[in-house]
Amino acid sequence: MQAANQGVSVQPGEGAVAVKAARRPRSGFFWQLISNRKAAVGVGLVTFFLLLAIFGPFLTEDPSAFVSAPHQPPSSEYLLGTTGQGQDVLAQTIAGARTSLTVGFLAGLAVMVIGAIIGMASGFLGGWVDSVLSLFTNVFLIIPGLPMAVVIAAYLRPGPVTIGIVLVITGWAWNARVLRSQVLSLREKDFVSAAIVSGEGRMRIIFREILPNMTSLLMSGFISATVYAIGAQVGLEFLGIGDVGVVTWGTNLYWASNNAALLTGAWWTVVPTGLCVALVGFALVLVNFGIDEITNPRLRSDRSWTRMLKSHKLKEGLTTPVVRRLGQ
Repeated sequence: MQAANQGVSVQPGEGAVAVKAARRPRSGFFWQLISNRKAAVGVGLVTFFLLLAIFGPFLTEDPSAFVSAPHQPPSSEYLLGTTGQGQDVLAQTIAGARTSLTVGFLAGLAVMVIGAIIGMASGFLGGWVDSVLSLFTNVFLIIPGLPMAVVIAAYLRPGPVTIGIVLVITGWAWNARVLRSQVLSLREKDFVSAAIVSGEGRMRIIFREILPNMTSLLMSGFISATVYAIGAQVGLEFLGIGDVGVVTWGTNLYWASNNAALLTGAWWTVVPTGLCVALVGFALVLVNFGIDEITNPRLRSDRSWTRMLKSHKLKEGLTTPVVRRLGQ
């Protein structure tokens, strides 16, 4: 078989083999995830920051120690300079990663779990349970998140734990609403009806029939909640709502603002922490995009055809009948 337009020859049966190879899924979700370029970059960045948060503080000085004169620019002795109080910026940035990432990931996980429990119970049970939980969810949805977080944090003992609790209280409602809608859709599917008719219990239907079909949505919700939690935690502590004696990314920016870093030109006390927050958020968003491309059937199909066409070096001039015969 010959493709006349571009002079590209395709041997008989070769197209079918290419299509099958393009459609053949690689084993394991993790392998598919790291095979995706966006997700691979995101996973790499997240892994780097997690390793930095775990092992970094053991390799640096005490972040609270006064090591030199205030606002010293970056040098061979202090790679990121010193703060307005004479502390090592590099040590504070690395130490702050541990607290901020711990609060962010734990708060994101709690938001996802609470939202999943309330959303799935509301969508599957229906009736008065759905009415009560929907009302409860709507109340939290209409309340502005940041002002509510400020009010709650002002009356609780300052610290990372308090910030985490505040973020969970103000962040679970959106996940619950999205998951409720998905459960309402899945509840009408034939496999759920068959499970109900066969006499399976409600909990078994939820966890064995419905939950596996929501894995990608749950992972996406967890990543989105984590991005929100890290950003909100840094923002609240930057405003001074928290224990300013604990080294976190938020308190680093708080002290930089208090010491008039930008007015004095000490950009090195702001940029490292701000860049770390931006890179972590960017990495998590890339992972989210990668998961969507893997789990979305339409995107997966388009990507398979693109790989097949590239492997045969087929150009836009290839005629439609040839493309159809390749799929046979």
